[in-house]
Amino acid sequence: MNRSMGLLVIVGGVVVIVVGLLIYSGGLGWFGRLPGDIRYESGGVRVYIPIVSMLLISVALTIIFNLLRRFF
Repeated sequence: MNRSMGLLVIVGGVVVIVVGLLIYSGGLGWFGRLPGDIRYESGGVRVYIPIVSMLLISVALTIIFNLLRRFF
């Protein structure tokens, strides 16, 4: 059990590093500007509701967690 938990922590760390590098390099500049994300700006009011972006994250995390559960 300790070995599989260690591997899970290492994989999680690598995923966080890769996502961080993508954000830092601008590789995720399209994220948050998808069709279906709601933006409203008027005067001093800004409202941003990233519906499609959050759905994309939800689907990706569901797939990742189901794969991890299957293999660990």
